[in-house]
Amino acid sequence: MERGRLGLVPLVEPELIEAYFRTIEQRAKRIPLQYITGKTSLGNIDVEVGPGVFVPRPETELLLAWALAFLENIDHHPPVILDLCTGSGALALAIANARPDAVVHAVELDPSALAWARRNADLRSGHGDTPITLHHGDVTARDVLTELDGTVDMIVANPPYVPEGADLDPEVIDHDPHLALFGGVDGLSVIEPMIGNIARWLRIGGSVAIEHDDTNGDEVVALLSTRRVFTEVTAHPDLAGRPRFVVAARAHPVTT
Repeated sequence: MERGRLGLVPLVEPELIEAYFRTIEQRAKRIPLQYITGKTSLGNIDVEVGPGVFVPRPETELLLAWALAFLENIDHHPPVILDLCTGSGALALAIANARPDAVVHAVELDPSALAWARRNADLRSGHGDTPITLHHGDVTARDVLTELDGTVDMIVANPPYVPEGADLDPEVIDHDPHLALFGGVDGLSVIEPMIGNIARWLRIGGSVAIEHDDTNGDEVVALLSTRRVFTEVTAHPDLAGRPRFVVAARAHPVTT
């Protein structure tokens, strides 16, 4: 640039410079970028995140895409949707944004994460999205949300599924809530017991999609396939081609 034009270059505010170097320092400590910026995105929405809540991963975009494609086949009544282990509420809220006719329920066990979900739900409803209904509960408990039995068209679940002892990046192991990460020794301690609840929540013809660790896709397929109430059990890969979520349809009455 010509020396005579240097005076035309706008000066950077000292506060911006300080914020810039503070961000670099935080990232050097392996603090997640989403915690630093205070937000992340899923689908067409932004949600707020921070300490105490799991940061949605890019792989969940595929789960969202499947959900929206499935909902295209439901046009004879407002679809009823249940998001299990909702965390920040991102998946439930992204679905509500895309399908304003839907009745969306979301359940979360961790009070800290649920507080983030309530905050994001308020923000999205303030932007004009259809409000969702949030529930505090344990998705493995046999008496949770019995009022929804046989009424749900679609269930999406991104439960804790990382096997204990897995090698994780500092951004994950040091910052994501462990309650949202780990699913026992095999990564199935939440997935396995919640499948019975999924069977009773779904209406006949409804479907479920469960995200899982890339090491236990076969086990999740087997858990669903051995239940006679599920059919069309199908594994789906993530962006890297690794097993990431399993879909199944509710076909038959529950037998005891």
